[in-house]
Amino acid sequence: MNVIWRTLLITVLARRRVRRQGRIDPVAVGVIRLTTLPTDLDILRHMNNGRYLSLFDLGRWDLLIRTGMADAMRRHGWYAVVSSETITFRKSLNPWQRFDVESRFMGHDDKALYLEHRAVVDGEVYARAIIRARMLKRSGGTLSHDELFAALGRPDGLPDVAPWVHDWAAASALPSTRADAPSVWR
Repeated sequence: MNVIWRTLLITVLARRRVRRQGRIDPVAVGVIRLTTLPTDLDILRHMNNGRYLSLFDLGRWDLLIRTGMADAMRRHGWYAVVSSETITFRKSLNPWQRFDVESRFMGHDDKALYLEHRAVVDGEVYARAIIRARMLKRSGGTLSHDELFAALGRPDGLPDVAPWVHDWAAASALPSTRADAPSVWR
């Protein structure tokens, strides 16, 4: 809820862009322009590290709407949950600084979809996040990629996920929800 008004605005703007410009290719880079607001800042007067991921969610909404995937998800009763994410920072975003959130679909493996988000100022990357998301059904269970691509079509030019992304996903994974996961510090 911390960026609800921005989420609503991005949703409206993305739908307007679809009406005016048509859908974008599923492997295209989606771009939205944002400004660092006072509510985004921490005590050091730059964007709070946790806020980046909330604002990258806006880029994901824009991408889902503009590719048509959001409509398909709603129509079929599907939704996505982030199962892991990592972010790396290069430079700070300061108050009232304008920046672009660039978002792209990186590919998939047998269990998840991968996305990349970047905070970019004048063509320079300030921060980058890698997101691993699982597709689920409101009726219960996990959505297979066969079902997903049968409904949406498999995008042409879909890149293979880089090996380091698979390594990261495996290294950062927690036990499944059916397995024990005790909090034991070693």
